[in-house]
Amino acid sequence: MSGMDNPYGASLGGQMTGSASFGGGQSGAQGSYIKDTTTANFSKDVMDESRRQPVLVDFWAPWCGPCKQLTPVLEKVVNEAGGRVKLVKLNIDDHPAIPGQLGIQSIPAIVAFVDGRPVDGFMGAVPESQILQFIEKLAGPAGDDQEAEIEAALAEAKQLLEAGDFQNAAQLFGAVMQADPENAAAVAGIAECMIAVGQYERASELLSALTEELTKDPAVQAASKKLAQFEEARKLGDPLALQQALQLNPDDHASRLKLAKILNAQGKREEAVEELLTIMRKDRTFEDDGARKQLVEFFETWGFKDPASISGRRKLSSILFS
Repeated sequence: MSGMDNPYGASLGGQMTGSASFGGGQSGAQGSYIKDTTTANFSKDVMDESRRQPVLVDFWAPWCGPCKQLTPVLEKVVNEAGGRVKLVKLNIDDHPAIPGQLGIQSIPAIVAFVDGRPVDGFMGAVPESQILQFIEKLAGPAGDDQEAEIEAALAEAKQLLEAGDFQNAAQLFGAVMQADPENAAAVAGIAECMIAVGQYERASELLSALTEELTKDPAVQAASKKLAQFEEARKLGDPLALQQALQLNPDDHASRLKLAKILNAQGKREEAVEELLTIMRKDRTFEDDGARKQLVEFFETWGFKDPASISGRRKLSSILFS
């Protein structure tokens, strides 16, 4: 994308934020993946927590120069691991009992705990590459985990979108975009959420800022087409006035076509289908078979498995092949 500064980070009604974290996510230096502990809390913070994922314990002291070199690099790598490991820091000056029991004689010392017991470690201000290798050895490569998490988040977000829970769907789509800004499914999903709650201008800004490659994705194209339909419907007039015009003249196909487009924008898909089928039954030549063409465009936007598409195609076939 270009020209956009995290459009997915803004809100749907003030609340759209990417709440999930993936392998590439990053939080603050003292985020949810990093905490300080004490002698009293060591068992809970380290032993218990290491049964969920590996926990690195950083034994340090304020006077330790190498500790000051290691800390920012270590925190950066842990944050970028996105929850695959956690970091717990213990000041040995304030809490000497634990390092004494573990035989820690010099610092900085990093000890990895898994399933409640120490399994590995290193000493000294090692380079970032070595820390990455150490974490991969403990938790496995980041790529597969992140990809699986993203796919799971997308699947859940799509279910929420279909169920009409646009707020939570947007949060998940936004989280995926934070981890993978070029993820076409997430981009399309965010646009769909914006369209669903009437934020057409924001959806337009998002879609117009995409790279050429992203605009070619079928899901993104479907979202763009839906946005175009909604924006067109906004310009077509008052649906009540169109309905009154049709009561006076049922053969006013131009008004009926406009009404169908508005009904689609309102989410009344079955009613939109019926209006277009009515035109087809009365006059297939109207606007060069315009009702059928509009109906097919609706089907493409809604998706093949949408109930309105399935029902509408069946009724369309009965007209075309009767």
